[in-house]
Amino acid sequence: MVFKKKDKFAILLSQIAGNLKVSAHYFADYKLNNVSDLKEFSGTMKDYETKGDSFVHEVILDLNKVFITPIEREDILALAMSMDDVLDGLEHTSAMFEMYSITQADEYMLKFVEAIRQCSDEIESAVELLSTKKWLQIREHAIKIKDLESKCDGILRQSIKHLFHTEKDPIRIIQYKEIYEELEEIADYCQNVANTFETIIMKNA
Repeated sequence: MVFKKKDKFAILLSQIAGNLKVSAHYFADYKLNNVSDLKEFSGTMKDYETKGDSFVHEVILDLNKVFITPIEREDILALAMSMDDVLDGLEHTSAMFEMYSITQADEYMLKFVEAIRQCSDEIESAVELLSTKKWLQIREHAIKIKDLESKCDGILRQSIKHLFHTEKDPIRIIQYKEIYEELEEIADYCQNVANTFETIIMKNA
């Protein structure tokens, strides 16, 4: 059984994926120039995160009302929650930028963020394919997400090595290391989304 064209869960999952993509692009494209920009940046990310939470809440309410779902209800919930984890991570990272007054993202942060942006594109594309039963195409997007996450593992190692080699301020070391690790964790959340897609494929293909 697959999603009908206008199935409410297909629509809600598309809304969650779309909101995640918009927020990831906003995060990647926002130009921080001074400390005052940080408040707007983190505030807007919080708005995206709150919007995402409302979509997930709606999914949960509808799952409790509907007896028959187009795919297994735990898979619908897992997909919604795993996408929400990515957005939560982005919002938390934006709050860390504000908390530490970091207005200049370094080359490693930019690499992380670009990979996460690309993951959000792949996630949205895969979600849109659920209603058309194109399992092989969904798997292709899942594989791309996992490749991007693997790249982030390498970026984390490079970033921490460079940080300890070049930075002398111990407070800055703590702050940057925490942000690097948070960004890598967001990539892990993206991989969890890919794993959820593969579980759905396995059950339905």
